[in-house]
Amino acid sequence: MLHRINLLIRPQYEDARGLQFLKRVDHICPTLSSIRTLEGYLFESTWSREDTEILAKEVLQDPIFHQVHIGNEFGSDLDFDWYVEVGFRPGVTDNAGRTAREAFAMRKQWAISAMPPIHSIKGFFFRGQSTKEQIEEITHQILMNDLIERATIIPKNQWHHQQASLMTIPKVAISQQLTVETFAFQNVTELLALSKERTLALSVEESEVILAYFANKETQEKRHNAGIHLDPTDVELEILAQTWSEHCKHKIFNAEIDYTDATNQNHEIITSLYKTYVQGSTEHIRAELGENDWCISVFSDNAGVIRFNEEWNIAMKVETHNSPSALDPYGGALTGIVGVNRDIFGTGLGAEMIFNTDVFCFADPHYDREIPPKLMHPSRIMEGVRLGVEHGGNKSGIPTVNGAIVFHERFLGKPLVFCGTGGIMPSHLQGQP
Repeated sequence: MLHRINLLIRPQYEDARGLQFLKRVDHICPTLSSIRTLEGYLFESTWSREDTEILAKEVLQDPIFHQVHIGNEFGSDLDFDWYVEVGFRPGVTDNAGRTAREAFAMRKQWAISAMPPIHSIKGFFFRGQSTKEQIEEITHQILMNDLIERATIIPKNQWHHQQASLMTIPKVAISQQLTVETFAFQNVTELLALSKERTLALSVEESEVILAYFANKETQEKRHNAGIHLDPTDVELEILAQTWSEHCKHKIFNAEIDYTDATNQNHEIITSLYKTYVQGSTEHIRAELGENDWCISVFSDNAGVIRFNEEWNIAMKVETHNSPSALDPYGGALTGIVGVNRDIFGTGLGAEMIFNTDVFCFADPHYDREIPPKLMHPSRIMEGVRLGVEHGGNKSGIPTVNGAIVFHERFLGKPLVFCGTGGIMPSHLQGQP
């Protein structure tokens, strides 16, 4: 049986998230007068009504601010003109749904394996003069990320007719014989065209390697004997593209750079920016310091460790989440800050996280020219990154004590998102360094 839980802000209270979105959509539709938000959860189970109410009222609801509606009867008493509902596409990690599932299992003392998947939903009630085209633009530019989310738009005059369509859970269609998409490209040009279409970001050299591998007779024989299609599947290409992506492989950071300065007087070949200017500079400075070297552990653990005083050491880690934040600003930045939190916690025998530091580089958030295809507006990237770091870092109780924001038009193609964490750890534990 399909169940639905809806949480709405009580009418006597301001909807802070709705007010925030109202400001963000003003440049698209200034005639909107209000936006009210909804949190929804969908799941299939044989639970009793009592169990569903426990999940709604004891696990999900804030009893001061939330009204609870169980089932599909909600929103009819609101004054609105359009309703937009956003949920994740099949296969996308749903942290809110997963947390609700784990919390309810703890409340009922049930094994998590006995719990059905719970899917979270975001709803938006729009009131004010607006067109369908404006609501669609708001939905796709502000409310959702088409890469990972889907949306349903319902006008008020079709509310009762279309409301039943909201009681659906996204599923991957699986038949008894799983079908996959395969690609038979004949040359590098065709593979590069596919890479552009699917945002795989493959280089010419990488495309040549892939083409040669799948054309190799030994490879084809192994695939044939294993009952695998001779042409690469969509999953295989995605795996290769992600493994070779800039974020995972740091191709530019580790590449051979042929550099000539602006005066054309100085020319050099740089073999790996990382090894030359990060690792190399650190090794040079340490050698110069000699006995005064304060570095305890560098390039060998989850984070670097330096001496603070005789009793305490400082662990520090900063990393980039540029490409993930360009595709999914909120998720990219959130995983960035949580990732460095984890690295500090996992350094040595564990350090206590005491602060975060962040540096963000965006294009002008008031950019008013045409945005190239598949890129997000800078204002959306900035807000998503800010919110991701707030939810991933600040709400964990770790303050952000340092950072910077830089604006330049050249960051339109890709933002720079540097997330860092510092922690403190004893220099000795049980007499051992």
